[in-house]
Amino acid sequence: MPLVDSSTEDEKPARFAARMPVLSSSGKVFGYKLLFRNDFNNYFPSIEGDVASRGVIDMSSLIGLSTLSNNLPAFIVATHDTLVGEYLALLPPQKVIAEIPDSVSMDSDVAQACWQLKEHGYKIAFSNFRSPDPREEFEGIADFVKIDIKVLPLTDVARLTRRFGESGVQLIAEKVETREDFEFCKSVGFNLFEGYFFRKPEVMRARGVQSNRMVYLRLLSAISKPSLDWSELEEIVKSDPMIYFRLLRYLNSAIFGLRSEVKTIGQALTILGEDEIRRWCRLTGMLELSKNKPSDLALAALVRARFAESLSDRTGSSGSDMFLVGLLSLMDAILEIPMRDVLEGLPLDENARAVLLENEGPLSPLYELMLAVEAGHWPKIVNLSWEIGVDQDLVARSQWSAMEWAHSIVSAG
Repeated sequence: MPLVDSSTEDEKPARFAARMPVLSSSGKVFGYKLLFRNDFNNYFPSIEGDVASRGVIDMSSLIGLSTLSNNLPAFIVATHDTLVGEYLALLPPQKVIAEIPDSVSMDSDVAQACWQLKEHGYKIAFSNFRSPDPREEFEGIADFVKIDIKVLPLTDVARLTRRFGESGVQLIAEKVETREDFEFCKSVGFNLFEGYFFRKPEVMRARGVQSNRMVYLRLLSAISKPSLDWSELEEIVKSDPMIYFRLLRYLNSAIFGLRSEVKTIGQALTILGEDEIRRWCRLTGMLELSKNKPSDLALAALVRARFAESLSDRTGSSGSDMFLVGLLSLMDAILEIPMRDVLEGLPLDENARAVLLENEGPLSPLYELMLAVEAGHWPKIVNLSWEIGVDQDLVARSQWSAMEWAHSIVSAG
């Protein structure tokens, strides 16, 4: 299978990446649909297809799918030219699902390319499937069928799921945006679900924050201050045996090569120093708070935090403040409580509180940019970058750097 000759391509390397999680019924992340743009003008439909598809493959082969999809299967939109040109040969077959949209004509060349991909271990998905559908005669090719529940009447959605129920094809519900959507799709037989419905969780039960989790929130808040209060930090660490144990074990590990054991919190804080104690507290708090939750939540929160921190000088706020805002922005999903309860008792400034509760105030443009980059809202990225006054290449570089950093942290944990 041929490789792509990059010297013939006149497009710039893909600069922005977004990904949509594909979830199982238990809420576990099965894989990601990857979305890319080569520049800020390719969000127009007339040039979106081939350029965006080749951008996915180009950047995935350069950076690696491990960073982009967290070692999970990646759904990559495959256009007619992408399939016939065999561009997917650049990517590992065990991690790639070629997603064929309804805009691709299933001619003999495309069908042959699909069968060839399957022979090499790739999987095929038909997206936006409906009935009647021009791809119906090629159903045997598909390993996955994606149905947009916002386009079809729910009766048609249910009928399609019954039709594929005994075929062995995995059904993916697209545009799952609410808890009601999710429950309906489970009831009619979908195996997988695509959407960000869990990012804005509906609180299904009332419960307080467990005491140890509140300690971690206090810890994150304490290390976000421009000047650390060492007595406050010592008091917080001493208040939770697990934090105390983790910190001492960390310092007594081979990483530091210390000649004698560290036995007190005062010793630990002195040895770590301000920068390292901030880093350790952030990562320990984040990973502890995200236990037993989909790994995508912890990863996304870390990406948000790092991205917001890297551009924080544009908002007039300190980097540590914006790191905490990014980290807290998904804490309602991680703790399964309303954001107002998350923030209760935390000494956040008014601007941070306003943007997390109402998306208002001077931090809102950067907060909105953080969300737009994550979701792949390309026109919004352009407008917000201009509003903040930040170079668009810097926004892209910050995003890639944040993704790589967060992936390394979660993988190490």
